[in-house]
Amino acid sequence: MSAIPSVDLSDFISGDPSRKQKFIKEIGAAFEDIGFVALSGHFLSDELVEQLYGQIKKFFQLPQEVKDGYEIAGIGGQRGYTSFGKEHAKGKKEGDLKEFWHFGQYVEDNPTLEAEYPDNVTVSELPDFNSTGKETYKMLEKTARYVLRALALHLGLEEKYFDQWIKNGNSILRPIHYPPITEEPKNAVRAAAHGDINLITLLMGAHGKGLQVQNHQGEWVDAIARPDQLMINVGDMLSRLTNNKLKSTIHQVVNPPKELWGSSRYSIPFFMHPVSEMPLNCLEHCVDDDHPKGFEDTTAGEYLNERLIELGLVKK
Repeated sequence: MSAIPSVDLSDFISGDPSRKQKFIKEIGAAFEDIGFVALSGHFLSDELVEQLYGQIKKFFQLPQEVKDGYEIAGIGGQRGYTSFGKEHAKGKKEGDLKEFWHFGQYVEDNPTLEAEYPDNVTVSELPDFNSTGKETYKMLEKTARYVLRALALHLGLEEKYFDQWIKNGNSILRPIHYPPITEEPKNAVRAAAHGDINLITLLMGAHGKGLQVQNHQGEWVDAIARPDQLMINVGDMLSRLTNNKLKSTIHQVVNPPKELWGSSRYSIPFFMHPVSEMPLNCLEHCVDDDHPKGFEDTTAGEYLNERLIELGLVKK
């Protein structure tokens, strides 16, 4: 496949059984083939997108010493600010050329999880930053819920199979700033080739060149969405659960041509995670003689911790 397929979520929620089935078929085929789709018909308004970009640009323009005050020790970067070059891809020594912020779950009716998750961090310099982030988080979480319902039906599961596991899940909204490149980056790129840890990722800001997806032939394909689309991909947790029926695809953000080094790039992925106790054991009907079980049993929490250590965000 040499291009990213497009799908429209309004087909799935239209109330028309044939349109709903069309969406299930299209997204299922895309996720089995290349692991990425460009999705329109989501729940983010243009106004909310514009507000969030405005707020995150203001945050990343704050003085470095102010931003550093929002980097919280001891929580593996799960909330607040992570400074430039701190995260690296699995197997890479060089840090990625980016800084980022994390908004986390807004827990409802579950004191145990409220105590387990770190608190979100309030930016006092920007009064609208946190409320805009929370609203965006909720709309992306809602979009992801419907995408997972479609995938459940594609996999032969009950439609709301994932709902119990993603309610109050450990999902993360990550506004990223790739600053201007000021010197030859040697071996570092804006985001080295990697697979995502989570169930699915919903990406805002894939509107220009930079994001590339590796297809099954090993070729790098530019992943460029329209301004009204989110780029959505399969994460490693969903790949494990489905015994690799749905493909977690390697992707990267490459450095721009030298004449564009002076410009910043922003993107905002939403990493949809379940609660920690969700089992990631391969689904029985995804295992057969032609597709033997490829992964050991684990839970989402155990797998996440293992991967955060590999990324350098959590120390052993």
